[in-house]
Amino acid sequence: MKILVTGISGFVGSRLAPRLLADGHELRGLSRRTVDVDAGVELIRGDAVSGEGLATALAGVDVAYYLIHSMEPSAGGSFAEREWRAARNCVRAARQASVRRIVYLGGLVPTSGRTSPHLASRLAVEQILLQATDDSVAFRASIVIGARSRSFRLLVRLVERLPVLLVPAWHEHRTAPIDERDVIEYLARAATAPRLGGRSLDIAGPDVVSYGELIGLIGDAMLLDRPTIALSRLTATPIASRISSLIAGEQWELIGPLMESLESDLLPRDREAEQLLAVRPHPLRRAIERALREWEQSERLKAR
Repeated sequence: MKILVTGISGFVGSRLAPRLLADGHELRGLSRRTVDVDAGVELIRGDAVSGEGLATALAGVDVAYYLIHSMEPSAGGSFAEREWRAARNCVRAARQASVRRIVYLGGLVPTSGRTSPHLASRLAVEQILLQATDDSVAFRASIVIGARSRSFRLLVRLVERLPVLLVPAWHEHRTAPIDERDVIEYLARAATAPRLGGRSLDIAGPDVVSYGELIGLIGDAMLLDRPTIALSRLTATPIASRISSLIAGEQWELIGPLMESLESDLLPRDREAEQLLAVRPHPLRRAIERALREWEQSERLKAR
């Protein structure tokens, strides 16, 4: 099967590519810049927001993975506008190329309460892509536990660099973090799995924890005992996100939307994806330990 992975240089795309190659697929990647890719991957330079390179990248493709986000600082409008434009361009080019299935990875959305602008944008992209073909499928995930996952790295940096953790009111909200290995497994199997067309599926780890508990588990795995002061009556996300981005060494334009998404419970609607794709998710503690161990292979972490 001929497959296109958009965003192949990103965290998920770079992990998915070797798995798809190992499954025997013919692989093509789309990236805005020249990057190193696995042997056997045809790399196409392009930009989904402008539409450049999409027709070439999608030509002859059976399945396309849409792993693009547009939160980086840009003069080309808000990230929601850029995401809408990129998704529309991809759908148009995919239809012209007669692509059979688009596989999308978005974010869990709250079942009640406010949906952050970031998650609302992800949901809008999902709706656009599911209209591309009758056989397309969307996955929704919360925090992905992996050495290159931005949300996980943010939490690790905060635990590592702050002697006392001040956590806003969202520390009480719950989610179900997922091991990166399980994300890749779901995505890889979605290339050929039947009965997925037109569906939106939640994927999650087996453990439901509050964000405060997740921070505690990361601290335990790092052998760090960090006193935590919970600001139970103060959300303060705009302030907290700017401070956190400085501490973590990340761009606020990336961290701000991510932290806004923590202001509600983000829980899976059901566990149907596990049955449909026969994936057995890894426990959270094992996922954290593995991610930290991989991180240490290239960069030393405090107290480990």
